[in-house]
Amino acid sequence: MSKRVINMNGINIAVINSDEIIISDVQSALDLIATVGFEDHCERIAINKEAIIEGFFKLSTGIAGEILQKFENYRKKIAIYGDFSGYTSKPLKDFIYECNKGNAVFFLPEEQSAISRLAQEF
Repeated sequence: MSKRVINMNGINIAVINSDEIIISDVQSALDLIATVGFEDHCERIAINKEAIIEGFFKLSTGIAGEILQKFENYRKKIAIYGDFSGYTSKPLKDFIYECNKGNAVFFLPEEQSAISRLAQEF
């Protein structure tokens, strides 16, 4: 796992890239929130989709809702970046579309677009 902090527009963003699963359940999401909040002083996180358990992207499991609720509760913004074109689920595509219209959770194709989106004032 690599983690770095980028300051853009006066906003600290933790950028995480990992080939291993970092977020596998609610507790691991809370651990990440705590780590980037206390150690890195970041309220916003960009993370590659490969670092998130595959079940997250199957909305019927409920994992996405549980995890993203924790980010909302702790007032953290998250951008998940990667190639989502392989997912054919209409509910997931609708979910991604709706998230991207909001201001707390984003699904973007690449790291730089995730960073840019998180660097915006909301």
